[in-house]
Amino acid sequence: MKLLSINVGLPREFEWQGKRIRSAIWKKPVPQRVNARRLNLDGDGQADLQGHGGEQRAVMVYQIEAYRFWERHLGRNDFEYGQFGENFTVDGLADSDVCIGDRYKIGTAVFEVSQPRVTCYRLGIRMDNPQMPALLVSNRRPGFYFRVIEEGEVGAGDEILKIADGPGRVTVAEIDSLLYLPNHNPDRLAVAARIPALSLGWKSSLGELLKASARGDHNGNAGLTPFISSPPAWSGFRTLRIAAVHRETSNVKSILLESMDGSALPPALAGQYLVVRLQSDKSLPPIVRNYSISGASDTGSYRISVKRGIGPGSRQLVDSARSGDLVETSAPRGEFVLRQGSRPVVLMSAGIGVTPVLSMLHALSSRGSQPSREVWWLHGTRSAGEHAFAQEARELLNSIPGSHSAIAYSRPDGTDRLGIDFNIEGRFDLLSLQRLGIPTDGDVYLCGPFGFLKNMNRDLISMGFPPGALHQEVFGPATLLGPGEEGAKKNPHPPANSLGDGPLVSFGRSDLSVPWDSRFKNLLEFAEACDIPVKWSCRTGVCHMCECGILAGSLRYDPEPLSSPAAGNALICCSTPASKVDLDL
Repeated sequence: MKLLSINVGLPREFEWQGKRIRSAIWKKPVPQRVNARRLNLDGDGQADLQGHGGEQRAVMVYQIEAYRFWERHLGRNDFEYGQFGENFTVDGLADSDVCIGDRYKIGTAVFEVSQPRVTCYRLGIRMDNPQMPALLVSNRRPGFYFRVIEEGEVGAGDEILKIADGPGRVTVAEIDSLLYLPNHNPDRLAVAARIPALSLGWKSSLGELLKASARGDHNGNAGLTPFISSPPAWSGFRTLRIAAVHRETSNVKSILLESMDGSALPPALAGQYLVVRLQSDKSLPPIVRNYSISGASDTGSYRISVKRGIGPGSRQLVDSARSGDLVETSAPRGEFVLRQGSRPVVLMSAGIGVTPVLSMLHALSSRGSQPSREVWWLHGTRSAGEHAFAQEARELLNSIPGSHSAIAYSRPDGTDRLGIDFNIEGRFDLLSLQRLGIPTDGDVYLCGPFGFLKNMNRDLISMGFPPGALHQEVFGPATLLGPGEEGAKKNPHPPANSLGDGPLVSFGRSDLSVPWDSRFKNLLEFAEACDIPVKWSCRTGVCHMCECGILAGSLRYDPEPLSSPAAGNALICCSTPASKVDLDL
């Protein structure tokens, strides 16, 4: 086995599909010997540190045998060393032979296999073939990362000497398939998840697959979308009846929904929301909006609470909703839900963002004889006049032994009493959070405007909360960019120069309905042309980052995703509408 070439490159910016991208996928061979250090090779860098680089992904390895395979498979003969974004081009070390935890000495450095490559869209750009992320996985030739165990000097021509076997003997190809392909073998998942050398991200993903297997839950890919709940209780929209309307503040009303025949509605998970479809004018597209369930989630009815804003949906509900009216809603949806366990729980919200965390507080209050969890309730609003659910939250907190509460008013009225109505004048910030003594070994559930979430994420992480302990739901517009993409999103709008005459595509959260335009290859490209905020990475049905709810309609997949999305969900990066569709975006 031999090191054929060392390839390095630093991030650079370029234009791609109208976006400004920063990437280091272009690697070039270097003739001199290079120092292998803990985080990377000298002269090398990464742009997207969430997906690449770091101690567990210090050196990317790809094999000359794989080059030969792709030359035949793709009918190409123009490859050069570094073609697949790798740092080491090697002779030997096939993905089907190398195991996680194997150690090798190259030059004076020692390396350990830590995980397969996580393929993303950049490889498709480098190869001028957008399907490459899916092709690498389906053909079981992903390549892998080295961790640097002992720093040292390496050079092209160095022999590769194996010095230790990884425990469990799980190959790179096998572990890649365990995560990305269907039919996850629980026995092999358990073996793989216990390998000490496996990177933390992969351990977490395999652990989620094991949990889903133990529950008998095979809905989607839990390793890629770990908080997908069970399939929606019904597909599409169902007509419910308004049982009662209650005013909470001058601009917030709660609406209680029940089934048409009086039977109990299926229980929701604490924190989930309903998608409501309103039709005020039959000559116009319906208004589709998301509203969190704000009450107890297992009472046989659903309570949503709506703040009157500038949008037609909230105005219609707050101004016109009456007992006995009929409303079309989806089944409860969403992954912003209260996790089980014994860790402390911090429920933190601003404004009408209180609604999903209030549902979580109901769930924590109703545990009965179950062991109690330490509960913190932190809520910010302007004043007592806009403090929705103040008394309801106090009563729930009083039923939870040892619970804690802190209320911040940013603009208290003259009659608001410090120490009685509220505890903090102003907004929550790092200093006020530190003074409260919130336990950093707990889970935080955040809901509110984008600016509130941004500030609280920053402050909580600086206090010592790991990012994985922060769970959030944004109310209002957010900026969601693809990896390596720079720029800001605009307000959603139809595509420029749209000539679409296909099925109507409705983006419910963005209040936009547009006829499908066949100029676009898939719904992801269509959403981007409309400036719809959406997450993505691979763009070929591998990573599931673009997975979202499909409320109504049907899709065509091309290519077929390697692993199916959860029931009631869609992968928009590789699909087009086969009929009118309503997407939860």
